[in-house]
Amino acid sequence: MTNSKRKGRITVPQIRARKGAEPIACLTAYTAPVAQHLDPYLDLLLVGDSLAMVVYGMDSTVGVTVDMMVAHGRAVVRATKQALIVVDLPFGSYQESPQQAFRTAARVMAETGCQAVKLEGGREMAESVRFLTERGVPVFGHVGLMPQSVNTAGGFRAHGRRDEEARRIVADAEAIAEAGAFAVVIEGTVEPVAREITEKIAIPTIGIGASPVCDGQILVTDDLVGMFTDFTPKFVKRYADLGSEMQRAAQAFADDVRKRRFPEPAQCFGVKAPAAAE
Repeated sequence: MTNSKRKGRITVPQIRARKGAEPIACLTAYTAPVAQHLDPYLDLLLVGDSLAMVVYGMDSTVGVTVDMMVAHGRAVVRATKQALIVVDLPFGSYQESPQQAFRTAARVMAETGCQAVKLEGGREMAESVRFLTERGVPVFGHVGLMPQSVNTAGGFRAHGRRDEEARRIVADAEAIAEAGAFAVVIEGTVEPVAREITEKIAIPTIGIGASPVCDGQILVTDDLVGMFTDFTPKFVKRYADLGSEMQRAAQAFADDVRKRRFPEPAQCFGVKAPAAAE
């Protein structure tokens, strides 16, 4: 099912209004061709800093720069017409102060044409979220497992198993919602905690390794289609295996080249293809 009946790009208020209503379908996109293929089917496309691992082969998202996010964000915006486009603010570009966050967000929005930015953090980022939203920058929050904080969190693990940690995540989500975010990602959080957050806050929750009752779901597209295979999180459901298909195609191409079966006359200029046998 496509969104072909929708006129123009979905808006931030439209996403916010779907709290408790129609589920919100989201995926990541980092390049123009992929974004163009996804656009007719998704409500929101996130140009995520997960491109660190998926595109650049880094070990974490910490090494991503604003320049990288701008370049990929611009490509995704250009290639799409319908989905709301959100761009991640990378590590170190917004945590220092609300003023730094605004400068980075303003640059990202101006240079990419995206409709919103995403930042990680809970109560400690509420002041910055409020500062941004009061100045016309729509903010997509992110609580629970926060990849930019992987070094202090001790790696990638499910969050909210302990009572104290669960209470902190709920409080973080409430603070971000009260500060003016239009939606919030809940990542890598045990199901009962994600369910509690979804029931408590007035903005849509977007789950990734969270709960089926969240107002929407998001996955990394390369996980979804089998293009990123370094590791597969528990919460990923693979809908295709394009990585294996690409390997098969590459092997077939290499075999044809080595056996001089490619190119054939049909792929050459100024050569007549042999007539078909009667």
